[in-house]
Parts: sequence; structure tokens; C-alpha cells
Amino acid sequence: MNLLVHDMNNKNISLYLKIILLFFLFQSNYSFAQKVSFSASAPQGVVKDEQFKLTYTLNKEGKDLRLPSDLNGFDIRFGPSVSSSYSTQIVNGKATSQSSFSYTYILVASKEGTYNIAPATITVDGSNYRSNSLEIKVLPPDKEADKSQSSQNTSTATSNGQEIKATDAFIRTIVSKNSIYEQEGFVVTFKLYTTLNVVNFGKIEFPEFEGFLVEELEVSSNQQLKLEHYNGRNYYTAILRKTLLFPQRSGKMTIPSGKLEMIFSVPSGKKVSSFFGMQEVNVDVKKPMITNAVSVNVNPLPSGKPASFKGAVGSFSFTPSISAQKIAANEPITITLKIAGTGNQKLIQNPEIEFPTNFELYDPTIENDLTAGDNGLTGTRTIKYLVIPRYEGDYSIPSIEFSYFDIGSRSYKTLKSPSYSLTVLKGDPSKTTASSYVNQQDVKVEQDIRYIKTDTPKFIKTDRFFVGSWIYWLWYIIPFILLCVFFMLYRKQMKLNANIALMRTKRANKVAKGRLKKAEQYLKVHDKENFYNEMLRALWGYFSDKLSIPVANLTKSNIGTELSAYGVDELLIDKFVGILDSCEFARYAPGETSMGMDEIFKETSDAIGKMENILKMKN
Repeated sequence: MNLLVHDMNNKNISLYLKIILLFFLFQSNYSFAQKVSFSASAPQGVVKDEQFKLTYTLNKEGKDLRLPSDLNGFDIRFGPSVSSSYSTQIVNGKATSQSSFSYTYILVASKEGTYNIAPATITVDGSNYRSNSLEIKVLPPDKEADKSQSSQNTSTATSNGQEIKATDAFIRTIVSKNSIYEQEGFVVTFKLYTTLNVVNFGKIEFPEFEGFLVEELEVSSNQQLKLEHYNGRNYYTAILRKTLLFPQRSGKMTIPSGKLEMIFSVPSGKKVSSFFGMQEVNVDVKKPMITNAVSVNVNPLPSGKPASFKGAVGSFSFTPSISAQKIAANEPITITLKIAGTGNQKLIQNPEIEFPTNFELYDPTIENDLTAGDNGLTGTRTIKYLVIPRYEGDYSIPSIEFSYFDIGSRSYKTLKSPSYSLTVLKGDPSKTTASSYVNQQDVKVEQDIRYIKTDTPKFIKTDRFFVGSWIYWLWYIIPFILLCVFFMLYRKQMKLNANIALMRTKRANKVAKGRLKKAEQYLKVHDKENFYNEMLRALWGYFSDKLSIPVANLTKSNIGTELSAYGVDELLIDKFVGILDSCEFARYAPGETSMGMDEIFKETSDAIGKMENILKMKN
């Protein structure tokens, strides 16, 4: 019995060993079936005379790793340090394994500049594999004065409450172009520069882009900090936001400042004892930062615009096509226009096509396949025109023109399609889809044949004559009376015109309305500066004309005194003074929105209207 149990145990152990052996054979076969991956990695930017790591990673065990013969400006201080890792996963009965071998070298850059490290080679299972090449930028070290000053200021700041210097962390607003044309795209980048460890973000208020069409560019959420030399110091940088802008008017345009809060980890000046010895304690400090305001010069598009120019700015190609040139009546035809290239495609108006009068035209459909990039919107804008010829015959569609302003050559270019000749055959009338459609040729009036009149005719007796009738004499009497009335009114008006002060008072409302109408035009295009200038001219001019006081002698105090003498209530006087204060303040206030301009325009119109009603009642 004991021998039988012992034999059974030996069989189970043998079975287990076979299963384990098969499992490892399977893993080994799977490993050998993997594709070999051999890659090199290093920082994109390093500082001269400071050490950095060059790592080669392989997903299989290899041998005979050979670096390039010339490391081109880099010295090896240590290496290679070899490390490996293995992992196995079993999901739904399927086993997968991964292995990784790393070869790490410690290098030092001996001189500044941009250098390439050629691919390395390694042997795996008798085959040679090459890694990728690397481009590394070697930056100069921080200036000694900046180092000592930064260290001293940081130490003083942390002892006084862990404050952060402005040169330790800041955000720059960078524009890709400072001088551009109207509707030309350019990129605004908000870039973080820091020498501290970033912990988190606080409140973020990026500036508003008033007067621009805005397209956001994608920024990676897990981007790595890059080393960059700026103003004599090396900073770790990251892009916070990239925006593609298209200016909608010419002149000097300003991108205002934005506000951001960031939390940094800074030394507290205190040390604690740990297993590794005395270590300095860091604390989290919240730092508010303001981005710099940036101005760009927007040049107007040059004169000589072609008649077919519809606002396209950039570099484009034009591809027209027609679905058919021989078709039956009441059957649809599609003309497709493809505008491809880089520029402001979303702002382009549709090219005009001159269709025959007997064609029923539908609204065009537009498809945009565009990608926002550093140079503008790149892709294709497809415009499809659907038309239906209703009557048979031979027709012609003239050449279609597309004009654009080419940024590269700074000139207008016009692209044309061929003219299309259409043959429309007799069709099925039952396919007419628009019951309200009328053939425009049916309503033309011919000179030889006119429509028959079906109404009752009117007859005139032969014994009635126009000469000597009362209507005949009215033709003489009425003009004479009108001439006398006109003469009296003219004399009266001449007397009124002689009174200059009275005429200015009467015309004050009309002049103010004219200036408000001009201000409304600036309001529609969001021209803040000209809008508030025109509003102030309207208000001061109205008071000068109405009160017969020169503008140079007008003040807010004597306006209130004079209006009170006319019997105007204090509420309306305070309202006028408040409008003047708001206009003068908003004229220089940054970031004023069109909603505030609308409210000021409406309040001014209402206040002048109420003033006129009060003065008319007093008179």
C-alpha cells in the first residue's frame, strides 16, 4: 500500500514538471517570436560640463553593444550600467511576457552647440540591430552672477515666508510673427519658464483675444519639461497653451495680459533627521504670475483687389468639377469647388457662379476638412452647388473665378475654372420638385403682341373739354399759392438762420444723433478706441450746442448747474455725468467687451431722448 502511494506521488510530480516545462517552452517560443526593438534616449537639452544619462533599451537580451566611434563633443564618464526586468501576464488563458534590458552611460558635454549621436549597434540571436540617432542641444551654464544672486535671494526669500523671485518662474507670451497682414494666421504661445519643481496649477485666466478669430492648437497634456537657455539662465520649460489667431482688422492690435496661479515646491530652510541623514524640507508655495502683453502690427491688404476676391488669405489651389454636361430637364446637376491649401479657409466666402435664368438654385453645402497648425488652417474646403435645369435647351456657365492674397509673393492671384456648356434634353415634367417655380422667359413683354385686357372699359363723353374746367384753373392757382407759402417760410427761415445760437440749440439733437450713428458703426466692428472717442464727441458737442457754451469752457460741474437752471431733474443730470465718466474710463481700460459698449450706447441714446422731451416741454 505504501509503495502504491509512493508511486502515485512520483507520477503527480512528473506531471507537474512536464506542465511547468511546457509553460516555459511556450514562454521561450513567444519571446523569440517578439520583434526586436532597440532604441536610444537622452535629454533634448543639457548644460555644458554637467552630467546626463544616455540609455539604450532592448526588449531581448543582446551582446556586443557598440557605441558610435565618435560621440561628437561628449565624453563618457561611466558605463555601461546594465539592468533588466521581466514581466508575465495571463489574460483569458493567454500568457504574454515582456523583457527589457537597459544599458546606461553617464556623459558630459564639453562644448556648447547642437550635436548628433550616431546610432549604436547590438547583436541579438546572431543578427545586428541599430538604434535611432539622437540630437542633443548643449546649453551654456548659468552666469556666475546670476547663480550667486539667485541663491542669495532664494535663501532670503524663503526665510521671510517662502516667496519666489520673478526670475525663478514666469510665463512668456510669444508670437510667431510681429508684422502680419489682415486675415493672416499667426500663433501665440504661452510658455512656462521655471527653475523650481511644479506641484500643481491654481486659477488660470488667459487673456481674451478681442478682434481675432481663434483656433486652439493641441498641446500634449503629458509633455516633458525641456531645458532652455534664456537671459543668461537655464530653465525648464513647458508650453501651457498654443492659439492660432486671425486678425479681423488692420492697425496695431494688442494681446492683453493674463493671470495664472501655480504651486511650486521650494526649500523651507528647515532640516530634519532621516534614515539618509539630515534632509531639507520643501514646502508648497502659491505664486501668481502675469503674462506679458504683446502687440502686433496688422497691415491692411494692398489695393487692387480682384472683383472675385472674397477674403481668402494664404496659399491655395482651386479644383472645380461638374457632375454632368448632358442631362434631362428636371434632373439635378452638382458643381463642386475644392479649395485646398493653408490659410483662413473658415473665413472665405463662397465664389459666385452665374447660372442661367431657367436654373433652380439651392443653397450650397460646405464641408471643411481642416487642421489647425502653426501656419494657419491646412486642409480642404469643399463647396457643392446643386442646380436643376427646368427647360430643355443649350446653356453655358461662365468661368468660375477664385482669388486670394498670396502671403509668399504678397500679391493677389486668381484661379479660374473652364466654362461649362450644358445640353438639357426634354425631361419628365412630373419630376419638378418646386411647384412655385416660374419660367422667367414667360413673363417677358413683347412689342408686337400684348396681353388681352379683360376688365370693363371706361368711356368719355365728347362734349366734355379740359380747357376751361375747374381742374384746368387749379393747375394755375395751386402753384401760385405754393409759391407764396414757400416765400413766407423762406423769409422766416432766413431770420432764424441769422440767430446762430438758436440754430445750434435746435440742431444739437440732430448733430448728436449723427455722431451716435457713427459710433454705432464702430460698435459693430468692436473698434473700442474710435467708439468711445465718438461717444465723447457726441456728448460734449450736444451740451455745447444745447447750452450755448464753447466746448473748451465745458466742465461736468457747470453742465450740472446749467441743466438745473433749465429744470432738468438731478437723476438725469447724474446719469449724464455717469455716462461721461464711464466713457472716459472705458476708453483706456483694457479688455473692454462689446457688451459694455452696447450698454453705454443704449444709455446715451435714452438720456439724450429724455433731455429733448424735457426741454421741449419747458419751451
